[in-house]
Amino acid sequence: MTERLSVTIGADEIHFETGRVAKQAHGSVMICCGDTVVLSAVCVSPKPLPNARFFPLTVDYREKSASAGKIPGNFFRREARPSEREILVCRLTDRPIRPLFPKGFTHEVQVCQTVFSTDNRHDPDVLSMNAASAALCLSKIPFDGPIGAVRVGMFDGELVVNPPMPDMEESQLNIVIAGTKDSICMVEGFAQGLPEDVMVQALEFGHAQIRTICDGIAEFAARAGAEKMAFELAELDAEVVGDVEGLAKDKLSQALSEIDKHARQDAVDAIGEDVVAALTEKYGEEAYPEREGDVKEALYQLEKSLMRQRIIDTNTRSDGRGLDEVRPITIDVGFLPRAHGSCLFTRGETQAIVTATLGTSRDEQRIDELTGDDFRRFMLHYNFPAWSVGEVRRIMGPGRREVGHGKLAERALTGVVPGEDDDPTFPYTVRVVSDITESNGSSSMASVCGGTLSMMDAGIPLKAPVAGVAMGLIKEGDEARVLTDILGAEDHYGDMDFKVCGTREGITAFQMDCKIAGVSGELMKQALEQAKRGRLHILEKMAECLSEPRAEISPYAPRIYTIKIDVEKIRDVIGPGGKVVREIQAQTGAEIDIQDDGTINVAAVDGESADAAIDMIKHITAEVEVGEIYQGRVARIESFGAFVNILPSKDGLVRIPELSLERIGEVSDVLSVGDEIEVKVIEIDRMGRVNLSKLEADCDAGRITPEQLAERRKSSGPRGGGRRDGGRGRDGGRGRDGGRSRRR
Repeated sequence: MTERLSVTIGADEIHFETGRVAKQAHGSVMICCGDTVVLSAVCVSPKPLPNARFFPLTVDYREKSASAGKIPGNFFRREARPSEREILVCRLTDRPIRPLFPKGFTHEVQVCQTVFSTDNRHDPDVLSMNAASAALCLSKIPFDGPIGAVRVGMFDGELVVNPPMPDMEESQLNIVIAGTKDSICMVEGFAQGLPEDVMVQALEFGHAQIRTICDGIAEFAARAGAEKMAFELAELDAEVVGDVEGLAKDKLSQALSEIDKHARQDAVDAIGEDVVAALTEKYGEEAYPEREGDVKEALYQLEKSLMRQRIIDTNTRSDGRGLDEVRPITIDVGFLPRAHGSCLFTRGETQAIVTATLGTSRDEQRIDELTGDDFRRFMLHYNFPAWSVGEVRRIMGPGRREVGHGKLAERALTGVVPGEDDDPTFPYTVRVVSDITESNGSSSMASVCGGTLSMMDAGIPLKAPVAGVAMGLIKEGDEARVLTDILGAEDHYGDMDFKVCGTREGITAFQMDCKIAGVSGELMKQALEQAKRGRLHILEKMAECLSEPRAEISPYAPRIYTIKIDVEKIRDVIGPGGKVVREIQAQTGAEIDIQDDGTINVAAVDGESADAAIDMIKHITAEVEVGEIYQGRVARIESFGAFVNILPSKDGLVRIPELSLERIGEVSDVLSVGDEIEVKVIEIDRMGRVNLSKLEADCDAGRITPEQLAERRKSSGPRGGGRRDGGRGRDGGRGRDGGRSRRR
């Protein structure tokens, strides 16, 4: 039986439908807004994953090319591996729903979203999040939802919910908010340096819309939802819990005070080994395997509880810092000799080598998306090798986490990198790469700080420096502590990971994940204010090292020189099949980019190569001017004179009287095809034909005297043979007397 629900959000109506499509999935919802249609189908395995200590949730989001009336552009002409956008939407959906499954639930769950139609006006990412929430609520899977999700933009200071996609380029704010009816679970987005109080308003505005969505989905589930599957969390053996606490509590409390990450972990591991040995002896080697899972879980819960309670009771963290204290920072700019810009950024036990590379417009990244091709002049890539945390694991390409962290850092910096509209004198493509070399929390924020400094080191004229800091939360009952610059353990055992990036003036990007049902508005406000103090502290440390961009770009970076030519001349510079421009590049070593409006960017590491290329382009595109002297090449010989190529696409005629002081019978007596001669433009007639003179060029150069030239003019009649039409008769013939032919 088909059930439907409609919810009005802002200017749009969102329609939910179930019971018509994907009926064999454990839960399925088709969501529609405008002509954008997304299907969410969820399934759960019948049995829990054996010995799992994590929740095996997989979220997949795919955009079908047919949804936008396109055929995939790859070799196979079918959808391939997930794109960057698809990976980011998977993360957007995963993060708010994951905390709402019951703890200890280890059945495999798959949440699959598919975009089947898109109108490029209503963004399918937010719709898919709402569809996933509805499908989970309707399914038999235990889920403490619903959640709702909206996008919030700002136009001329006014907040707008789910703005049309084409309008977002003009928005001062672009954030996606997800939450339950009572609190916010997830936030991600970027802004144009907006202050913290505006962010708080945007969050409150978005959450009000989310409540409407949650109410609608709850009503939908009441009408069409399935009965939830039975699930009871197995209680830990009370005897095991007591034994673990008796053996490890005091020792763990002391070990967690160790400041160094690896020393602390080694001490915790040693305590665990001692507990296992003691309990194996107590329970017996045959009986211990049955209780091994409870022993490990009890140790984990004890360590988590001690770490959290220490922060609540003492306002002191495991490395001895206060709640709002940032770890020591050291910075080494210009760390790599050949990179265009580089920075070694270290904050506590987190370290990143960040490089900035300048390229030309040919290095732009082309993105093939449902909305059409997009070109990016700024990219940031984040790499997190296993050795950065002292681990051994399979070496492979970037995973979802690396893509997500890189995109967050990229969004934080995009607004301060000069674009074509901001600074036409900076026509560069910029790539920043952050390689994490050590990690103990906040590596993505180290990438933001290092990215800023590496670009400043490269001489990129940033609008303002940007820094980032990761905030955490420990909440026990009514007690809550907000932490600045969190460690890996505080992220792992804490309740929130809230990353905030910005300039001195305001926020440029932020991202929040919760491991609890949500965070209140008051806690969000406190976290934002505390993050601002931390961010300003980090910016001061960065300014002490490098306060402004270098005055000159790196000597190893290409210099880009811009010239403008007539649009009609573009074809001359390119040449047939690109032959001319390739020859220029081969001869000079410069890289040439020609745009449709006649702008030409010439890139070269040294000025001589660029100057040579520019001179060749100017020569090709130059206009013939009367009175100018040119070094030409004889292209064709006729009975009445010689045609001389003076510019790549322009020939002129030197008539016989203009070739020599002496009277000559045949042009071939003094010239051959391919000879190079110096000629002067003496006339451009109404038809655009160019008349040249070798004699006048010789006179200007001092090879003959003005008197000799005047005598030659007198003896040969009017200059150029006396005919303005170039000496042509009706039959086109020319005589040896300078081009005059008889009428017949």
